Amino acid sequence: MTTELCMLMWSVVLGLVQIVIAASGSVSQRGLAWAASARDGEAKALTGVPARLCRASSNFLETFPLFAVAVLLAMALNRHTGLTVLGAQLYFWTRLVYMPVYAAGIPYLRTLVWAGSIAGIALVLGALF
Repeated sequence: MTTELCMLMWSVVLGLVQIVIAASGSVSQRGLAWAASARDGEAKALTGVPARLCRASSNFLETFPLFAVAVLLAMALNRHTGLTVLGAQLYFWTRLVYMPVYAAGIPYLRTLVWAGSIAGIALVLGALF
């Protein structure tokens, strides 16, 4: 398995972990009854760390499809280069630290880490041109 595909696989695992963490934070404020319900009507707004965990998870879900498509295109086009390896690793490692940084409420570092993940996607895409 190439490094890029390995990073893609671990990013899937990371995404699942982040969904579980965000859901746990949601249940801690909204309760198990709400989580198990049909969720009709307005949900109680999340606050604090659970709200940040939910936003971080949503942010991962926004960037992951772009990363996955870029990696799969690179593999399909046989564009395995130092840029694709670096980009895939940069994406994974920055996404790994994004949720804890966001949960801690560190605004400028959070933005820098997010930008690193976007740069990782851009590096993989750059190898396609």
